[in-house]
Amino acid sequence: MQRDLSLEIVRVTESAALASARWTGKGNKHSADEAATSAMRAIFSSIPFRGTVVIGEGEMDEAPMLYIGEPVGNGLGPEYDVAVDPLEGTDIVASGRNNALSVVAIAEKGNLLNAPDMYMEKLAVGPRLAGKLSLDDSLEETVLKAAALLNKEVTELTVSILDRKRHADKIFVLRTLGVKIHLLSDGDVAGAMATAFPETGIDLHVGSGGAPEGVLAAAALRCMGGEFQGRLLPDSEAETQRCIEMGIRDPSKVLGMSDLVGESDIYFAATGVTSGDFLSGVKFTLGGRAETHSVVMRAETQTVRFIQCVHQTHDYRQLGSA
Repeated sequence: MQRDLSLEIVRVTESAALASARWTGKGNKHSADEAATSAMRAIFSSIPFRGTVVIGEGEMDEAPMLYIGEPVGNGLGPEYDVAVDPLEGTDIVASGRNNALSVVAIAEKGNLLNAPDMYMEKLAVGPRLAGKLSLDDSLEETVLKAAALLNKEVTELTVSILDRKRHADKIFVLRTLGVKIHLLSDGDVAGAMATAFPETGIDLHVGSGGAPEGVLAAAALRCMGGEFQGRLLPDSEAETQRCIEMGIRDPSKVLGMSDLVGESDIYFAATGVTSGDFLSGVKFTLGGRAETHSVVMRAETQTVRFIQCVHQTHDYRQLGSA
């Protein structure tokens, strides 16, 4: 059953990608997200496990489905924590840009951090740098260490970061050091994952983004032998108290892989909605067919499978109708 679970969860991300891809370039991110969420939840109901959403679309009073605490699965089999982002990159899809994904991670109950919905400072690296850098170091120290460890000149290093005003100081440091910067319009999970795929050319992912997306990125990197470090950035007393209520007594602590995704086995799947650094987007073809490109991984074996699939889309046309 555990072997089959990898292929079961990729059905979940495929369904969400197919439904939301119909909204690509139509300027309506809310409808794209709703389509992805509805399709994902529908497929979850057929999977033989007892899951509880710990990273989802929001609190119960904010989200009608896939809310934090919602049970998913068919109620049979083992218990799992479930982290989802039905459409990572709603703005990307709305504007027809690259790197939108549908993402799911599953781990044994009690292992995935129930991350509060706030910013998190992040450092993501692939296998060659795993365990060798620290979020406590300055950005300049981190870049210089990474270049030395990779036997590269600093000017040969490529660092990805979200293109945000809050990152102006970090971008200035990177420009001063002379590294190549890969600016991301959106797509925090994809940006972190790219560090573990050599073909992307991305060496580091830095900056701040959503904490829930950090947990998903950590799950993916654990499956690929990479590393993710995070530090929560509460900007008010209320947010600090929220961290404490969710079991994070010291929000200033650097959260490592064991804090974020535990020590148990993890299953991770992502399907491209629009084409990106390592996955192609959904392609609708003649005859009511559509092609998807997904990656599905397992931490215990560090197996990474790329799956290309052709679907008859009549079932998804209704879910993602535009």
